[in-house]
Amino acid sequence: MTQTNQQSSSHQVAEKNQAPTITLIGAGLVGSLCAVLLAKRGYNVVIFERRADMREQSMSAGRSINLALSNRGIHTLKQADLMDQVEPMLTPMRGRMIHDLNGEQHLQPYGQRAEEVIYSVSRGDLNKLCMTAAEAYGNVTIHFNSRCDAIDFDKQQLTIYNELTEQNEQHSFEQVIGTDGSASSVRNAIHARHSQQNIVEPLGHGYKELSIPPDSEGNFQMEPEALHIWPRGGYMIIALPNKDASFTVTLFMPNEGELSFDSIDNKNRLQQFFKQQFSDLIPLLPNLETEYFNNPTGRLATVRCNPWHYQDLALLIGDAAHAIVPFHGQGMNCGFEDITELMAQIDQHNNCQTAQFNWQAVFSETDKLRQPNGNAIADMAIENYIEMRDSVNDPKFVLQKELAFELEKRWPDQFVPRYSMVMFHRLPYRDAQQRGETQKAILKELTQSIDTIEQVDFDHAKHLVNEQLLKVNLNP
Repeated sequence: MTQTNQQSSSHQVAEKNQAPTITLIGAGLVGSLCAVLLAKRGYNVVIFERRADMREQSMSAGRSINLALSNRGIHTLKQADLMDQVEPMLTPMRGRMIHDLNGEQHLQPYGQRAEEVIYSVSRGDLNKLCMTAAEAYGNVTIHFNSRCDAIDFDKQQLTIYNELTEQNEQHSFEQVIGTDGSASSVRNAIHARHSQQNIVEPLGHGYKELSIPPDSEGNFQMEPEALHIWPRGGYMIIALPNKDASFTVTLFMPNEGELSFDSIDNKNRLQQFFKQQFSDLIPLLPNLETEYFNNPTGRLATVRCNPWHYQDLALLIGDAAHAIVPFHGQGMNCGFEDITELMAQIDQHNNCQTAQFNWQAVFSETDKLRQPNGNAIADMAIENYIEMRDSVNDPKFVLQKELAFELEKRWPDQFVPRYSMVMFHRLPYRDAQQRGETQKAILKELTQSIDTIEQVDFDHAKHLVNEQLLKVNLNP
Protein backbone atom coordinates (compact mmCIF):
# COMPACT_ATOMS: atom_id res chain seq x y z
CA MET A 1 0.00 0.00 0.00
CA THR A 2 1.36 3.42 -0.95
CA GLN A 3 2.19 5.42 2.19
CA THR A 4 1.05 9.04 2.44
CA ASN A 5 2.07 11.84 4.77
CA GLN A 6 -0.70 13.23 6.95
CA GLN A 7 -0.84 15.52 9.94
CA SER A 8 -2.67 13.55 12.62
CA SER A 9 -2.73 13.24 16.37
CA SER A 10 -0.90 10.25 17.90
CA HIS A 11 -4.29 8.73 18.74
CA GLN A 12 -5.42 9.07 15.12
CA VAL A 13 -2.15 7.59 13.87
CA ALA A 14 -2.57 4.59 16.16
CA GLU A 15 -6.09 4.05 14.85
CA LYS A 16 -4.85 4.47 11.30
CA ASN A 17 -2.20 1.78 11.70
CA GLN A 18 -4.67 -0.70 13.17
CA ALA A 19 -7.65 -0.19 10.85
CA PRO A 20 -7.88 -1.51 7.29
CA THR A 21 -7.62 0.86 4.34
CA ILE A 22 -10.48 1.18 1.86
CA THR A 23 -9.69 2.55 -1.60
CA LEU A 24 -12.27 4.62 -3.44
CA ILE A 25 -12.05 5.46 -7.12
CA GLY A 26 -13.70 8.85 -7.59
CA ALA A 27 -14.08 11.81 -5.22
CA GLY A 28 -17.40 13.05 -6.57
CA LEU A 29 -20.47 13.41 -4.39
CA VAL A 30 -20.90 9.70 -3.67
CA GLY A 31 -17.19 9.01 -3.21
CA SER A 32 -16.53 11.92 -0.88
CA LEU A 33 -19.63 11.30 1.26
CA CYS A 34 -18.83 7.59 1.42
CA ALA A 35 -15.36 8.54 2.65
CA VAL A 36 -16.90 10.62 5.46
CA LEU A 37 -18.95 7.70 6.76
CA LEU A 38 -16.10 5.19 6.41
CA ALA A 39 -13.72 7.53 8.23
CA LYS A 40 -16.33 8.07 10.94
CA ARG A 41 -16.27 4.30 11.55
CA GLY A 42 -12.49 4.26 11.89
CA TYR A 43 -11.47 3.05 8.44
CA ASN A 44 -8.55 4.57 6.59
CA VAL A 45 -9.59 5.81 3.18
CA VAL A 46 -7.53 6.53 0.07
CA ILE A 47 -9.30 8.15 -2.89
CA PHE A 48 -8.00 8.46 -6.43
CA GLU A 49 -9.74 11.24 -8.37
CA ARG A 50 -9.00 11.86 -12.04
CA ARG A 51 -9.90 15.57 -11.90
CA ALA A 52 -8.06 18.41 -10.25
CA ASP A 53 -9.19 19.59 -6.82
CA MET A 54 -12.39 21.58 -7.48
CA ARG A 55 -11.74 23.58 -4.32
CA GLU A 56 -8.82 25.14 -6.17
CA GLN A 57 -10.33 25.31 -9.67
CA SER A 58 -13.76 26.38 -10.94
CA MET A 59 -16.09 23.77 -12.40
CA SER A 60 -16.47 23.67 -16.15
CA ALA A 61 -19.53 25.48 -17.47
CA GLY A 62 -22.56 23.62 -18.74
CA ARG A 63 -22.30 20.44 -16.65
CA SER A 64 -25.04 19.85 -14.06
CA ILE A 65 -24.41 22.91 -11.92
CA ASN A 66 -27.18 22.16 -9.44
CA LEU A 67 -29.12 19.10 -8.32
CA ALA A 68 -32.30 18.21 -6.44
CA LEU A 69 -31.84 16.98 -2.88
CA SER A 70 -34.69 15.08 -1.24
CA ASN A 71 -35.38 12.87 1.79
CA ARG A 72 -33.20 9.91 0.84
CA GLY A 73 -30.13 12.04 0.35
CA ILE A 74 -30.92 14.14 3.43
CA HIS A 75 -31.04 10.95 5.52
CA THR A 76 -27.49 10.01 4.50
CA LEU A 77 -26.18 13.53 5.06
CA LYS A 78 -27.69 13.42 8.56
CA GLN A 79 -25.89 10.13 9.20
CA ALA A 80 -22.67 11.95 8.26
CA ASP A 81 -23.54 14.84 10.63
CA LEU A 82 -23.40 17.30 7.72
CA MET A 83 -26.94 18.64 7.40
CA ASP A 84 -26.29 21.68 9.59
CA GLN A 85 -23.62 22.72 7.10
CA VAL A 86 -25.69 21.77 4.04
CA GLU A 87 -28.91 23.58 5.00
CA PRO A 88 -27.62 27.09 4.19
CA MET A 89 -26.87 25.86 0.65
CA LEU A 90 -30.46 24.79 -0.05
CA THR A 91 -33.21 26.56 -1.97
CA PRO A 92 -36.64 24.93 -1.44
CA MET A 93 -38.80 23.99 -4.42
CA ARG A 94 -42.41 23.38 -3.48
CA GLY A 95 -43.73 22.28 -6.84
CA ARG A 96 -43.55 22.42 -10.62
CA MET A 97 -44.27 25.82 -12.16
CA ILE A 98 -45.65 24.97 -15.58
CA HIS A 99 -45.05 27.53 -18.34
CA ASP A 100 -47.54 27.06 -21.17
CA LEU A 101 -46.89 27.97 -24.79
CA ASN A 102 -49.05 31.09 -24.41
CA GLY A 103 -46.97 32.30 -21.46
CA GLU A 104 -49.46 31.36 -18.73
CA GLN A 105 -48.07 29.79 -15.54
CA HIS A 106 -49.59 27.44 -12.97
CA LEU A 107 -48.05 25.66 -10.00
CA GLN A 108 -48.45 21.92 -9.45
CA PRO A 109 -47.43 21.24 -5.80
CA TYR A 110 -45.19 18.24 -5.19
CA GLY A 111 -47.10 17.29 -2.06
CA GLN A 112 -49.85 18.51 0.20
CA ARG A 113 -47.81 18.92 3.39
CA ALA A 114 -45.58 21.90 4.17
CA GLU A 115 -42.54 19.65 4.58
CA GLU A 116 -43.01 17.98 1.19
CA VAL A 117 -40.50 20.01 -0.77
CA ILE A 118 -37.31 19.22 -2.64
CA TYR A 119 -34.21 21.38 -2.56
CA SER A 120 -31.99 22.85 -5.22
CA VAL A 121 -28.33 22.58 -4.22
CA SER A 122 -25.05 23.40 -5.94
CA ARG A 123 -23.28 20.22 -7.01
CA GLY A 124 -19.89 21.86 -6.63
CA ASP A 125 -20.52 23.41 -3.22
CA LEU A 126 -21.88 20.15 -1.80
CA ASN A 127 -18.99 18.15 -3.27
CA LYS A 128 -16.43 20.55 -1.78
CA LEU A 129 -18.10 20.33 1.62
CA CYS A 130 -18.03 16.51 1.59
CA MET A 131 -14.37 16.36 0.53
CA THR A 132 -13.32 18.80 3.26
CA ALA A 133 -15.39 16.94 5.86
CA ALA A 134 -13.77 13.64 4.88
CA GLU A 135 -10.24 15.03 5.11
CA ALA A 136 -11.00 16.56 8.51
CA TYR A 137 -11.13 13.07 10.07
CA GLY A 138 -7.37 12.72 9.50
CA ASN A 139 -7.59 9.22 8.02
CA VAL A 140 -8.69 10.18 4.50
CA THR A 141 -6.28 11.04 1.68
CA ILE A 142 -7.46 12.25 -1.73
CA HIS A 143 -5.06 11.98 -4.67
CA PHE A 144 -6.19 14.37 -7.42
CA ASN A 145 -5.22 14.22 -11.11
CA SER A 146 -5.03 10.45 -10.64
CA ARG A 147 -6.91 8.35 -13.18
CA CYS A 148 -7.51 4.65 -12.58
CA ASP A 149 -6.67 2.85 -15.83
CA ALA A 150 -6.59 -0.79 -14.72
CA ILE A 151 -7.29 -3.10 -11.78
CA ASP A 152 -5.50 -6.41 -11.22
CA PHE A 153 -7.61 -8.38 -8.77
CA ASP A 154 -5.10 -11.24 -8.52
CA LYS A 155 -2.32 -8.92 -7.38
CA GLN A 156 -4.76 -6.47 -5.72
CA GLN A 157 -3.09 -3.67 -7.58
CA LEU A 158 -4.29 -0.50 -9.29
CA THR A 159 -2.68 1.17 -12.27
CA ILE A 160 -3.06 4.91 -11.71
CA TYR A 161 -2.10 7.42 -14.39
CA ASN A 162 -0.77 10.60 -12.78
CA GLU A 163 -1.93 13.52 -14.93
CA LEU A 164 0.77 15.79 -13.51
CA THR A 165 3.80 13.53 -14.01
CA GLU A 166 2.23 11.80 -17.05
CA GLN A 167 3.36 8.46 -15.66
CA ASN A 168 1.69 5.27 -14.51
CA GLU A 169 1.92 4.35 -10.84
CA GLN A 170 1.13 1.04 -9.14
CA HIS A 171 -0.87 1.12 -5.91
CA SER A 172 -1.92 -1.89 -3.89
CA PHE A 173 -5.40 -2.14 -2.35
CA GLU A 174 -7.27 -4.24 0.17
CA GLN A 175 -10.85 -3.42 -0.89
CA VAL A 176 -11.80 -1.04 -3.67
CA ILE A 177 -15.13 0.73 -4.11
CA GLY A 178 -16.02 2.21 -7.47
CA THR A 179 -17.58 5.65 -7.11
CA ASP A 180 -16.24 6.76 -10.48
CA GLY A 181 -19.42 7.47 -12.40
CA SER A 182 -21.07 6.09 -15.50
CA ALA A 183 -17.77 5.38 -17.30
CA SER A 184 -16.47 3.46 -14.29
CA SER A 185 -13.10 1.74 -14.62
CA VAL A 186 -14.00 -0.39 -11.59
CA ARG A 187 -17.17 -1.61 -13.32
CA ASN A 188 -15.19 -2.48 -16.44
CA ALA A 189 -12.68 -4.44 -14.35
CA ILE A 190 -15.40 -6.37 -12.49
CA HIS A 191 -17.22 -7.24 -15.68
CA ALA A 192 -14.03 -8.34 -17.41
CA ARG A 193 -13.98 -11.09 -14.76
CA HIS A 194 -17.63 -11.89 -14.32
CA SER A 195 -20.61 -10.33 -16.04
CA GLN A 196 -24.27 -11.14 -16.42
CA GLN A 197 -25.16 -7.65 -17.64
CA ASN A 198 -23.16 -4.50 -18.36
CA ILE A 199 -24.93 -2.19 -20.74
CA VAL A 200 -25.27 1.53 -21.35
CA GLU A 201 -28.70 2.47 -22.77
CA PRO A 202 -28.56 5.84 -24.60
CA LEU A 203 -31.75 7.89 -24.23
CA GLY A 204 -31.34 9.47 -27.65
CA HIS A 205 -31.82 12.88 -26.01
CA GLY A 206 -29.20 15.27 -24.69
CA TYR A 207 -29.09 18.48 -22.71
CA LYS A 208 -27.64 21.97 -22.92
CA GLU A 209 -27.27 24.24 -19.89
CA LEU A 210 -28.18 27.94 -20.06
CA SER A 211 -28.69 30.52 -17.31
CA ILE A 212 -31.06 33.23 -16.11
CA PRO A 213 -29.15 35.90 -14.15
CA PRO A 214 -30.61 37.93 -11.25
CA ASP A 215 -32.34 41.18 -12.17
CA SER A 216 -30.60 44.56 -11.93
CA GLU A 217 -31.30 44.69 -8.18
CA GLY A 218 -29.99 41.18 -7.54
CA ASN A 219 -33.41 39.53 -7.19
CA PHE A 220 -34.92 36.40 -8.74
CA GLN A 221 -36.66 37.04 -12.05
CA MET A 222 -39.13 34.16 -11.51
CA GLU A 223 -40.75 32.42 -8.56
CA PRO A 224 -37.75 31.09 -6.58
CA GLU A 225 -39.46 28.26 -4.69
CA ALA A 226 -40.35 26.15 -7.71
CA LEU A 227 -38.84 23.94 -10.36
CA HIS A 228 -39.89 25.65 -13.60
CA ILE A 229 -40.88 23.53 -16.59
CA TRP A 230 -41.63 24.51 -20.18
CA PRO A 231 -43.19 21.22 -21.46
CA ARG A 232 -43.36 20.96 -25.23
CA GLY A 233 -43.99 17.29 -25.98
CA GLY A 234 -40.83 15.93 -27.59
CA TYR A 235 -38.56 18.33 -25.71
CA MET A 236 -38.63 20.67 -22.72
CA ILE A 237 -36.77 23.24 -20.65
CA ILE A 238 -36.43 23.21 -16.87
CA ALA A 239 -34.98 25.86 -14.53
CA LEU A 240 -33.74 25.39 -10.97
CA PRO A 241 -33.10 28.30 -8.57
CA ASN A 242 -29.65 29.08 -7.16
CA LYS A 243 -28.67 30.84 -3.93
CA ASP A 244 -27.39 33.88 -5.85
CA ALA A 245 -30.88 34.52 -7.33
CA SER A 246 -29.95 33.06 -10.71
CA PHE A 247 -31.52 30.01 -12.36
CA THR A 248 -29.75 27.11 -14.00
CA VAL A 249 -31.72 26.45 -17.19
CA THR A 250 -31.52 23.12 -19.01
CA LEU A 251 -32.83 22.41 -22.50
CA PHE A 252 -33.58 18.70 -23.10
CA MET A 253 -34.04 17.68 -26.71
CA PRO A 254 -33.38 14.82 -29.15
CA ASN A 255 -29.80 14.54 -30.37
CA GLU A 256 -30.93 14.04 -33.98
CA GLY A 257 -34.02 14.78 -36.04
CA GLU A 258 -36.13 17.67 -37.32
CA LEU A 259 -36.00 19.54 -34.01
CA SER A 260 -32.79 18.49 -32.33
CA PHE A 261 -29.36 19.62 -31.25
CA ASP A 262 -28.08 18.54 -34.67
CA SER A 263 -30.64 20.61 -36.60
CA ILE A 264 -30.48 23.80 -34.50
CA ASP A 265 -26.97 24.60 -35.58
CA ASN A 266 -26.95 28.35 -36.25
CA LYS A 267 -28.15 31.56 -34.60
CA ASN A 268 -31.14 32.07 -36.89
CA ARG A 269 -32.52 28.59 -36.22
CA LEU A 270 -31.92 28.99 -32.50
CA GLN A 271 -33.76 32.33 -32.34
CA GLN A 272 -36.63 31.00 -34.45
CA PHE A 273 -36.95 27.92 -32.26
CA PHE A 274 -37.09 29.94 -29.04
CA LYS A 275 -39.52 32.51 -30.50
CA GLN A 276 -41.91 29.71 -31.46
CA GLN A 277 -41.60 27.54 -28.35
CA PHE A 278 -40.13 29.56 -25.46
CA SER A 279 -40.86 33.20 -26.28
CA ASP A 280 -41.38 34.16 -22.63
CA LEU A 281 -37.86 32.93 -21.84
CA ILE A 282 -36.02 35.05 -24.40
CA PRO A 283 -35.95 38.27 -22.29
CA LEU A 284 -34.57 36.25 -19.37
CA LEU A 285 -31.70 34.67 -21.33
CA PRO A 286 -29.31 37.51 -22.27
CA ASN A 287 -26.54 35.04 -23.11
CA LEU A 288 -28.66 32.52 -25.01
CA GLU A 289 -26.58 32.35 -28.18
CA THR A 290 -23.22 32.35 -26.42
CA GLU A 291 -24.22 29.66 -23.92
CA TYR A 292 -26.01 27.50 -26.47
CA PHE A 293 -23.08 27.35 -28.86
CA ASN A 294 -20.26 27.37 -26.30
CA ASN A 295 -21.57 25.02 -23.63
CA PRO A 296 -21.19 21.30 -24.31
CA THR A 297 -24.13 19.11 -25.24
CA GLY A 298 -24.47 16.49 -22.52
CA ARG A 299 -25.51 12.96 -23.42
CA LEU A 300 -28.07 11.03 -21.39
CA ALA A 301 -27.98 7.30 -20.78
CA THR A 302 -28.90 4.59 -18.27
CA VAL A 303 -26.32 2.14 -16.91
CA ARG A 304 -27.54 -1.31 -15.90
CA CYS A 305 -25.14 -3.95 -14.68
CA ASN A 306 -25.05 -7.21 -12.74
CA PRO A 307 -23.20 -7.92 -10.50
CA TRP A 308 -22.24 -4.79 -8.60
CA HIS A 309 -19.40 -6.55 -6.76
CA TYR A 310 -16.51 -8.95 -7.23
CA GLN A 311 -15.86 -11.43 -4.42
CA ASP A 312 -14.66 -9.62 -1.28
CA LEU A 313 -12.49 -7.21 -3.26
CA ALA A 314 -14.66 -4.71 -5.11
CA LEU A 315 -18.05 -3.00 -5.03
CA LEU A 316 -19.85 -0.46 -7.22
CA ILE A 317 -22.14 2.27 -5.88
CA GLY A 318 -23.64 5.46 -7.29
CA ASP A 319 -23.54 6.12 -11.04
CA ALA A 320 -20.81 3.50 -11.45
CA ALA A 321 -23.49 0.89 -10.71
CA HIS A 322 -26.68 2.55 -11.92
CA ALA A 323 -26.35 5.86 -13.78
CA ILE A 324 -29.85 7.15 -14.51
CA VAL A 325 -31.36 9.98 -16.50
CA PRO A 326 -32.01 13.09 -14.33
CA PHE A 327 -35.78 13.41 -14.65
CA HIS A 328 -36.79 12.18 -11.21
CA GLY A 329 -34.13 14.16 -9.34
CA GLN A 330 -32.85 10.94 -7.79
CA GLY A 331 -29.36 10.33 -9.21
CA MET A 332 -27.54 11.85 -6.24
CA ASN A 333 -30.17 10.70 -3.74
CA CYS A 334 -30.00 7.11 -4.97
CA GLY A 335 -26.21 7.17 -4.77
CA PHE A 336 -26.37 8.51 -1.22
CA GLU A 337 -28.86 5.79 -0.32
CA ASP A 338 -26.37 3.21 -1.63
CA ILE A 339 -23.96 4.56 0.98
CA THR A 340 -26.57 4.19 3.73
CA GLU A 341 -27.08 0.52 2.82
CA LEU A 342 -23.33 -0.10 2.54
CA MET A 343 -22.80 1.33 6.03
CA ALA A 344 -25.62 -0.80 7.42
CA GLN A 345 -23.93 -3.91 6.01
CA ILE A 346 -20.54 -2.85 7.36
CA ASP A 347 -22.06 -2.30 10.79
CA GLN A 348 -23.64 -5.75 10.66
CA HIS A 349 -20.72 -7.80 9.34
CA ASN A 350 -17.53 -5.93 10.29
CA ASN A 351 -15.94 -4.85 13.57
CA CYS A 352 -12.92 -2.57 13.53
CA GLN A 353 -12.30 -3.02 17.27
CA THR A 354 -11.98 -6.80 17.06
CA ALA A 355 -10.44 -6.76 13.57
CA GLN A 356 -13.15 -9.07 12.23
CA PHE A 357 -14.15 -8.30 8.67
CA ASN A 358 -16.48 -10.09 6.26
CA TRP A 359 -16.24 -8.03 3.10
CA GLN A 360 -17.80 -10.81 1.03
CA ALA A 361 -21.02 -10.49 3.03
CA VAL A 362 -20.86 -6.67 3.04
CA PHE A 363 -20.45 -6.43 -0.73
CA SER A 364 -22.81 -9.24 -1.76
CA GLU A 365 -25.64 -8.07 0.52
CA THR A 366 -25.29 -4.45 -0.61
CA ASP A 367 -25.42 -5.67 -4.21
CA LYS A 368 -28.43 -7.91 -3.53
CA LEU A 369 -30.44 -5.23 -1.74
CA ARG A 370 -29.61 -2.22 -3.90
CA GLN A 371 -29.60 -3.62 -7.43
CA PRO A 372 -33.41 -4.06 -7.76
CA ASN A 373 -33.87 -0.53 -6.45
CA GLY A 374 -31.32 0.89 -8.90
CA ASN A 375 -33.20 -0.69 -11.78
CA ALA A 376 -36.54 0.55 -10.46
CA ILE A 377 -35.51 4.20 -10.18
CA ALA A 378 -33.90 3.99 -13.62
CA ASP A 379 -37.26 2.96 -15.09
CA MET A 380 -39.18 5.60 -13.14
CA ALA A 381 -36.76 8.34 -14.19
CA ILE A 382 -37.38 7.61 -17.86
CA GLU A 383 -41.15 7.58 -17.26
CA ASN A 384 -40.87 10.91 -15.48
CA TYR A 385 -39.22 12.47 -18.54
CA ILE A 386 -42.34 11.72 -20.57
CA GLU A 387 -44.50 13.07 -17.75
CA MET A 388 -42.52 16.31 -17.41
CA ARG A 389 -42.28 17.17 -21.09
CA ASP A 390 -45.81 16.15 -22.07
CA SER A 391 -48.28 14.78 -19.49
CA VAL A 392 -48.18 17.70 -17.01
CA ASN A 393 -50.57 19.66 -19.23
CA ASP A 394 -52.92 16.77 -19.97
CA PRO A 395 -56.31 17.36 -18.23
CA LYS A 396 -56.67 13.69 -17.29
CA PHE A 397 -53.17 13.67 -15.75
CA VAL A 398 -53.98 16.80 -13.75
CA LEU A 399 -57.26 15.25 -12.56
CA GLN A 400 -55.54 12.02 -11.51
CA LYS A 401 -52.88 13.97 -9.64
CA GLU A 402 -55.57 15.91 -7.76
CA LEU A 403 -57.39 12.67 -6.98
CA ALA A 404 -54.17 11.03 -5.74
CA PHE A 405 -53.77 13.83 -3.20
CA GLU A 406 -57.37 13.39 -2.10
CA LEU A 407 -56.99 9.62 -1.66
CA GLU A 408 -53.82 10.21 0.35
CA LYS A 409 -55.71 12.68 2.54
CA ARG A 410 -58.45 10.12 3.20
CA TRP A 411 -56.32 6.97 3.55
CA PRO A 412 -52.73 8.10 4.28
CA ASP A 413 -51.60 4.70 5.54
CA GLN A 414 -52.47 3.01 2.26
CA PHE A 415 -52.47 5.49 -0.62
CA VAL A 416 -49.43 7.72 -1.14
CA PRO A 417 -48.74 9.11 -4.64
CA ARG A 418 -45.77 7.43 -6.28
CA TYR A 419 -43.91 10.70 -6.65
CA SER A 420 -44.27 11.28 -2.91
CA MET A 421 -43.09 7.75 -2.10
CA VAL A 422 -39.96 8.34 -4.15
CA MET A 423 -39.18 11.92 -3.11
CA PHE A 424 -40.43 12.35 0.45
CA HIS A 425 -40.06 8.90 1.98
CA ARG A 426 -37.53 6.07 2.05
CA LEU A 427 -39.69 3.17 0.94
CA PRO A 428 -37.45 1.06 -1.35
CA TYR A 429 -37.67 2.26 -4.95
CA ARG A 430 -38.78 -1.18 -6.11
CA ASP A 431 -41.69 -1.18 -3.66
CA ALA A 432 -42.65 2.36 -4.69
CA GLN A 433 -42.60 1.30 -8.33
CA GLN A 434 -44.82 -1.74 -7.72
CA ARG A 435 -47.29 0.14 -5.52
CA GLY A 436 -47.28 2.94 -8.07
CA GLU A 437 -48.47 0.58 -10.80
CA THR A 438 -51.37 -0.59 -8.64
CA GLN A 439 -52.29 2.98 -7.74
CA LYS A 440 -52.08 4.06 -11.37
CA ALA A 441 -54.65 1.41 -12.27
CA ILE A 442 -56.93 2.58 -9.45
CA LEU A 443 -56.71 6.22 -10.57
CA LYS A 444 -57.37 5.24 -14.18
CA GLU A 445 -60.47 3.28 -13.22
CA LEU A 446 -61.83 6.05 -10.99
CA THR A 447 -61.36 8.79 -13.62
CA GLN A 448 -62.23 6.84 -16.74
CA SER A 449 -65.56 8.54 -17.41
CA ILE A 450 -65.39 11.75 -15.36
CA ASP A 451 -63.92 15.23 -15.78
CA THR A 452 -63.84 16.69 -12.25
CA ILE A 453 -62.95 15.37 -8.80
CA GLU A 454 -66.49 16.10 -7.60
CA GLN A 455 -67.69 13.25 -9.83
CA VAL A 456 -65.48 10.63 -8.15
CA ASP A 457 -67.29 7.70 -6.50
CA PHE A 458 -65.38 7.66 -3.19
CA ASP A 459 -67.23 4.58 -1.89
CA HIS A 460 -65.87 2.67 -4.86
CA ALA A 461 -62.49 4.32 -4.32
CA LYS A 462 -62.43 3.09 -0.71
CA HIS A 463 -63.26 -0.42 -1.88
CA LEU A 464 -60.44 -0.38 -4.44
CA VAL A 465 -57.89 0.99 -1.97
CA ASN A 466 -58.81 -1.53 0.75
CA GLU A 467 -58.88 -4.40 -1.69
CA GLN A 468 -55.58 -3.71 -3.47
CA LEU A 469 -53.31 -1.76 -1.12
CA LEU A 470 -51.96 -2.94 2.22
CA LYS A 471 -50.70 -0.48 4.83
CA VAL A 472 -47.19 0.66 4.01
CA ASN A 473 -44.14 1.52 6.13
CA LEU A 474 -42.83 4.53 4.23
CA ASN A 475 -39.60 5.05 6.17
CA PRO A 476 -38.08 1.67 7.07
